[in-house]
Amino acid sequence: MTGSTNIDLFAAAERGLAGDRTVLVAGHQTAGRGRLDRTWDAPPGANLLVSLLFEPVPERPGELTQRVALAACAAVEALVPGLSLGLKWPNDLVIDDRKVGGILAQRSGAVAVVGLGLNVAWSPPDAADLGGVVAPAAILAGMLAEFDALPVSVVAAHRRRLVTLGREVRAELPGERSVVGRAEDVDDAGRLIVVGEGGARHVLDVGDIVHLRPHG
Repeated sequence: MTGSTNIDLFAAAERGLAGDRTVLVAGHQTAGRGRLDRTWDAPPGANLLVSLLFEPVPERPGELTQRVALAACAAVEALVPGLSLGLKWPNDLVIDDRKVGGILAQRSGAVAVVGLGLNVAWSPPDAADLGGVVAPAAILAGMLAEFDALPVSVVAAHRRRLVTLGREVRAELPGERSVVGRAEDVDDAGRLIVVGEGGARHVLDVGDIVHLRPHG
Protein backbone atom coordinates (compact mmCIF):
# COMPACT_ATOMS: atom_id res chain seq x y z
CA MET A 1 0.00 0.00 0.00
CA THR A 2 1.17 3.51 -0.76
CA GLY A 3 -0.15 7.02 -1.11
CA SER A 4 0.71 7.52 -4.76
CA THR A 5 3.09 5.58 -6.99
CA ASN A 6 3.75 8.73 -9.01
CA ILE A 7 4.81 10.66 -5.91
CA ASP A 8 6.89 7.74 -4.65
CA LEU A 9 8.78 7.47 -7.93
CA PHE A 10 9.62 11.17 -8.00
CA ALA A 11 10.88 10.91 -4.42
CA ALA A 12 13.01 7.88 -5.29
CA ALA A 13 14.47 9.68 -8.30
CA GLU A 14 15.42 12.67 -6.16
CA ARG A 15 17.32 10.33 -3.83
CA GLY A 16 19.05 8.61 -6.73
CA LEU A 17 17.17 5.36 -6.10
CA ALA A 18 15.22 5.26 -9.38
CA GLY A 19 16.30 5.80 -12.96
CA ASP A 20 14.98 5.50 -16.49
CA ARG A 21 12.31 2.81 -16.96
CA THR A 22 11.87 2.17 -13.24
CA VAL A 23 8.45 0.60 -12.62
CA LEU A 24 6.54 0.89 -9.35
CA VAL A 25 3.33 -1.06 -8.81
CA ALA A 26 1.01 -0.98 -5.80
CA GLY A 27 -1.83 -3.18 -4.64
CA HIS A 28 -3.58 -0.17 -3.16
CA GLN A 29 -3.23 3.60 -3.24
CA THR A 30 -4.61 5.97 -0.64
CA ALA A 31 -3.79 9.21 -2.47
CA GLY A 32 -3.93 8.29 -6.14
CA ARG A 33 -4.90 11.19 -8.37
CA GLY A 34 -6.32 11.56 -11.82
CA ARG A 35 -6.66 14.56 -14.09
CA LEU A 36 -8.07 17.76 -12.56
CA ASP A 37 -7.12 16.42 -9.10
CA ARG A 38 -9.81 13.76 -9.18
CA THR A 39 -9.32 10.90 -6.75
CA TRP A 40 -8.53 7.45 -8.08
CA ASP A 41 -9.22 4.70 -5.56
CA ALA A 42 -10.06 1.00 -5.64
CA PRO A 43 -10.29 -1.93 -3.20
CA PRO A 44 -6.87 -3.42 -2.34
CA GLY A 45 -5.57 -5.83 -4.98
CA ALA A 46 -8.47 -5.27 -7.38
CA ASN A 47 -6.89 -3.15 -10.08
CA LEU A 48 -3.59 -2.36 -11.76
CA LEU A 49 -1.98 0.71 -10.19
CA VAL A 50 1.43 1.36 -11.69
CA SER A 51 3.82 4.20 -12.50
CA LEU A 52 6.74 4.27 -14.91
CA LEU A 53 9.66 6.68 -14.71
CA PHE A 54 11.36 8.09 -17.80
CA GLU A 55 14.62 10.02 -17.88
CA PRO A 56 15.39 12.06 -19.86
CA VAL A 57 12.05 13.39 -21.05
CA PRO A 58 11.63 13.16 -24.84
CA GLU A 59 11.28 16.24 -27.01
CA ARG A 60 7.55 15.54 -27.28
CA PRO A 61 6.58 14.63 -23.67
CA GLY A 62 3.02 13.64 -24.59
CA GLU A 63 4.46 10.71 -26.51
CA LEU A 64 5.07 8.91 -23.21
CA THR A 65 1.38 8.97 -22.33
CA GLN A 66 0.50 7.71 -25.80
CA ARG A 67 3.02 4.86 -25.58
CA VAL A 68 1.80 3.68 -22.18
CA ALA A 69 -1.82 3.85 -23.35
CA LEU A 70 -1.13 1.91 -26.54
CA ALA A 71 0.87 -0.73 -24.67
CA ALA A 72 -1.88 -1.16 -22.08
CA CYS A 73 -4.56 -1.56 -24.76
CA ALA A 74 -2.52 -4.15 -26.65
CA ALA A 75 -1.74 -6.12 -23.49
CA VAL A 76 -5.38 -6.28 -22.39
CA GLU A 77 -6.61 -7.32 -25.83
CA ALA A 78 -3.99 -10.08 -25.99
CA LEU A 79 -5.06 -11.46 -22.62
CA VAL A 80 -8.83 -11.05 -22.99
CA PRO A 81 -9.83 -12.32 -26.45
CA GLY A 82 -12.72 -10.51 -28.09
CA LEU A 83 -12.28 -7.35 -26.05
CA SER A 84 -11.59 -4.08 -27.86
CA LEU A 85 -10.24 -0.97 -26.12
CA GLY A 86 -10.18 2.57 -27.42
CA LEU A 87 -8.63 5.83 -26.30
CA LYS A 88 -10.64 8.86 -25.38
CA TRP A 89 -8.60 12.04 -25.76
CA PRO A 90 -6.49 12.99 -23.94
CA ASN A 91 -5.71 10.04 -21.68
CA ASP A 92 -8.59 7.66 -20.92
CA LEU A 93 -8.87 4.00 -21.88
CA VAL A 94 -12.45 3.05 -22.73
CA ILE A 95 -14.63 0.05 -23.53
CA ASP A 96 -17.78 1.00 -25.47
CA ASP A 97 -17.37 4.60 -24.31
CA ARG A 98 -17.10 3.60 -20.63
CA LYS A 99 -13.87 4.44 -18.86
CA VAL A 100 -11.78 1.42 -17.90
CA GLY A 101 -8.53 3.20 -17.17
CA GLY A 102 -6.83 6.56 -16.86
CA ILE A 103 -3.33 7.90 -17.24
CA LEU A 104 -1.70 10.76 -15.38
CA ALA A 105 1.67 12.04 -16.60
CA GLN A 106 3.71 14.44 -14.48
CA ARG A 107 7.10 16.03 -14.99
CA SER A 108 9.81 17.43 -12.76
CA GLY A 109 12.89 18.72 -14.55
CA ALA A 110 14.46 15.93 -16.61
CA VAL A 111 12.22 13.26 -15.09
CA ALA A 112 8.71 12.27 -16.17
CA VAL A 113 6.44 9.78 -14.44
CA VAL A 114 3.45 8.20 -16.16
CA GLY A 115 0.89 6.59 -13.89
CA LEU A 116 -1.79 4.15 -15.04
CA GLY A 117 -4.88 3.06 -13.17
CA LEU A 118 -6.70 0.19 -14.90
CA ASN A 119 -9.98 -1.29 -13.66
CA VAL A 120 -9.32 -5.03 -13.61
CA ALA A 121 -11.74 -6.46 -11.05
CA TRP A 122 -13.55 -3.36 -9.79
CA SER A 123 -14.90 -0.14 -11.23
CA PRO A 124 -16.83 2.85 -9.89
CA PRO A 125 -20.38 3.57 -11.09
CA ASP A 126 -20.68 4.37 -14.83
CA ALA A 127 -17.20 2.95 -15.53
CA ALA A 128 -16.06 -0.42 -16.87
CA ASP A 129 -13.70 -3.16 -15.71
CA LEU A 130 -12.25 -6.39 -17.07
CA GLY A 131 -14.37 -8.60 -14.84
CA GLY A 132 -11.39 -9.92 -12.93
CA VAL A 133 -10.69 -12.55 -15.62
CA VAL A 134 -6.97 -11.75 -15.67
CA ALA A 135 -4.54 -10.77 -12.91
CA PRO A 136 -3.14 -7.22 -12.71
CA ALA A 137 0.39 -8.65 -12.69
CA ALA A 138 -0.22 -10.44 -16.00
CA ILE A 139 -1.45 -7.22 -17.58
CA LEU A 140 1.60 -5.34 -16.32
CA ALA A 141 3.98 -7.94 -17.74
CA GLY A 142 2.20 -7.82 -21.08
CA MET A 143 2.13 -4.03 -21.09
CA LEU A 144 5.88 -3.76 -20.54
CA ALA A 145 6.52 -6.20 -23.39
CA GLU A 146 4.14 -4.32 -25.69
CA PHE A 147 5.81 -1.02 -24.75
CA ASP A 148 9.18 -2.34 -25.90
CA ALA A 149 7.64 -3.55 -29.16
CA LEU A 150 6.17 -0.17 -30.15
CA PRO A 151 7.57 1.50 -33.28
CA VAL A 152 9.77 4.58 -33.26
CA SER A 153 6.76 6.75 -34.09
CA VAL A 154 3.39 6.03 -32.48
CA VAL A 155 1.51 8.96 -34.04
CA ALA A 156 -0.44 6.79 -36.51
CA ALA A 157 -1.17 4.03 -33.98
CA HIS A 158 -2.41 6.57 -31.45
CA ARG A 159 -4.67 8.21 -34.02
CA ARG A 160 -6.20 4.83 -34.94
CA ARG A 161 -7.05 4.11 -31.31
CA LEU A 162 -8.75 7.45 -30.66
CA VAL A 163 -12.52 6.93 -30.47
CA THR A 164 -12.89 10.69 -29.95
CA LEU A 165 -12.14 11.43 -33.61
CA GLY A 166 -15.21 12.00 -35.75
CA ARG A 167 -17.37 12.67 -32.70
CA GLU A 168 -19.31 15.73 -31.68
CA VAL A 169 -17.68 16.80 -28.42
CA ARG A 170 -17.75 19.41 -25.72
CA ALA A 171 -14.31 20.35 -24.48
CA GLU A 172 -14.25 21.79 -20.98
CA LEU A 173 -11.24 24.09 -20.86
CA PRO A 174 -9.36 25.88 -18.06
CA GLY A 175 -11.03 29.06 -16.87
CA GLU A 176 -14.56 27.60 -17.12
CA ARG A 177 -14.52 27.94 -20.91
CA SER A 178 -15.87 25.31 -23.28
CA VAL A 179 -15.77 24.50 -26.97
CA VAL A 180 -18.40 22.48 -28.83
CA GLY A 181 -17.70 20.98 -32.23
CA ARG A 182 -16.50 17.98 -34.18
CA ALA A 183 -13.22 16.34 -33.20
CA GLU A 184 -11.55 16.22 -36.60
CA ASP A 185 -8.00 15.08 -35.92
CA VAL A 186 -4.94 15.17 -33.69
CA ASP A 187 -1.72 16.76 -34.82
CA ASP A 188 1.72 15.20 -34.47
CA ALA A 189 2.06 16.79 -31.02
CA GLY A 190 -1.10 15.01 -29.86
CA ARG A 191 -3.24 18.16 -29.75
CA LEU A 192 -6.92 17.70 -30.51
CA ILE A 193 -8.36 19.68 -33.43
CA VAL A 194 -12.01 20.59 -32.94
CA VAL A 195 -14.00 22.37 -35.64
CA GLY A 196 -16.81 24.40 -34.13
CA GLU A 197 -19.65 26.58 -35.31
CA GLY A 198 -18.92 28.45 -38.52
CA GLY A 199 -15.85 26.35 -39.19
CA ALA A 200 -13.85 27.83 -36.30
CA ARG A 201 -10.80 25.63 -35.73
CA HIS A 202 -9.67 25.02 -32.15
CA VAL A 203 -6.36 23.30 -31.38
CA LEU A 204 -6.48 21.98 -27.83
CA ASP A 205 -3.52 21.11 -25.63
CA VAL A 206 -5.66 20.28 -22.62
CA GLY A 207 -9.32 19.79 -21.88
CA ASP A 208 -11.92 17.50 -20.41
CA ILE A 209 -13.84 15.90 -23.28
CA VAL A 210 -17.51 14.89 -23.30
CA HIS A 211 -18.65 12.77 -26.25
CA LEU A 212 -21.98 14.18 -27.42
CA ARG A 213 -22.85 11.80 -30.24
CA PRO A 214 -22.87 7.99 -30.07
CA HIS A 215 -19.94 6.33 -31.79
CA GLY A 216 -20.39 4.46 -35.06
